[in-house]
Amino acid sequence: MTRTFSDIPGRLFSILGKLMYWVMGWTYDPLPAYFDRKSVVIGFPHTTNMDTVRALTYIKLARVNARLLVKSTWFFFPMSLLLKGLGGLPVKRDKAHGFVDSVVAEFNRQDNLVVALVPEGTRKKVSTIKTGFWYIAKGADVPIICWYLDNTAKRSRWLGKIHPGDSLEDDLEKIREIYQQAGFSIPRES
Repeated sequence: MTRTFSDIPGRLFSILGKLMYWVMGWTYDPLPAYFDRKSVVIGFPHTTNMDTVRALTYIKLARVNARLLVKSTWFFFPMSLLLKGLGGLPVKRDKAHGFVDSVVAEFNRQDNLVVALVPEGTRKKVSTIKTGFWYIAKGADVPIICWYLDNTAKRSRWLGKIHPGDSLEDDLEKIREIYQQAGFSIPRES
């Protein structure tokens, strides 16, 4: 992987992240004891571009070595410089392109890697979520950690984690229950 701005002293980015959260009027949960430095983090909801800003800001203030999966169309000059510097990885959403396998391979190469993504895959209302996160976590044998942007309380919250089992459907149900307890409903397949 390429070097990112997060390789620059993390303390400065942590301070700037805390300042940005304060300016936005948001609060955040500290990293929970169950947080693994090698994991897939999923976040809900994704309704505005500000959700991405809040996610990137939190990643920096918590000093997490995270790579955020971002739609490839956002990687244009000069935005691409900023996104890559902040740890963004471009994703072509029209085709799989072996992306799951390449992320799993990256997990196998690194001792400390967090991949963050939004299973909704878009800011629009969706009837189903994308499940690539599960295949990545399963293939890399890493946990899935659930993160929630509570827009009502203006708080970034950690909700829990699961280890992928043998059944995608069973694991999705566990994840739905975790988010349901926080007051958010994940779309079900119609």
